[in-house]
Amino acid sequence: MKRKGRFPWLDMVRFLVVTGGIIFLVLRGAAELNYNWQWYRVPKYLYTVVDGQFVPGPLFDGLMITFKITGISLLLAFAAGLITAFFRLSRSPLARIVARIYLELARNTPLLVQLFFIYFVLAPVLGINRFTSAVLALSFFEGAYASEIFRAGIVSIHRGQWEAAFSIGLGTAATYRLVVLPQAIRRVLPPLTGQAVSLIKDSALVSTIAVYDLTMRGQTVIAETYLTFEIWLTVAAIYIVVTATLSLTVWYMEKRLDRGGRT
Repeated sequence: MKRKGRFPWLDMVRFLVVTGGIIFLVLRGAAELNYNWQWYRVPKYLYTVVDGQFVPGPLFDGLMITFKITGISLLLAFAAGLITAFFRLSRSPLARIVARIYLELARNTPLLVQLFFIYFVLAPVLGINRFTSAVLALSFFEGAYASEIFRAGIVSIHRGQWEAAFSIGLGTAATYRLVVLPQAIRRVLPPLTGQAVSLIKDSALVSTIAVYDLTMRGQTVIAETYLTFEIWLTVAAIYIVVTATLSLTVWYMEKRLDRGGRT
């Protein structure tokens, strides 16, 4: 238990060491190329203050689009994952076949291919825009991996829990809702966090269909300013801050859940 409590901080130290090493290599390489650093030009692409008012820059606007895409995609992916997990554990052969087909399609094809298929093939037929196409592609892809996490968490609950619930008259749906899922969520929270972090990073691919997320905004700024190293390092730092904050937040929630479970 002590190791579990120290884990995020130890992980953060390792992360900072690796990040520092990468930054050192980048700076060393730039020095060899006689690169002229112009960090003073970067802040205005994040935000400016005009007459005491906060004015978001293009990178900040892109970050908000990234938040919107990942937020909606996370909800849909977790919903799809939970439903697929139920299908995998169902006694219905049809439900298990549907779940298996979905998992095989999602896990055995690249996300970029799925994104292009939805945007260039399905979107014109369904009349959906690029933002919706991006959300659907991310949800479809990440939902398959989330389903296995949910299924593993459900299966890990001891059979005696099910039998005890059935013995007091609870049905299958009530047993899931009141007994199994509350325990399973505690167990799957860490891997679900990893999946959420993966989704945030994978969202950068939506720039390939001209969704102006953080990555696309960064490319646009670079094309206008030629601040290649400065902008990409800034974009990378923003992703790092977002994912690290998410990991620490979920770690805190996990600790609260653990304390609640012991009381």
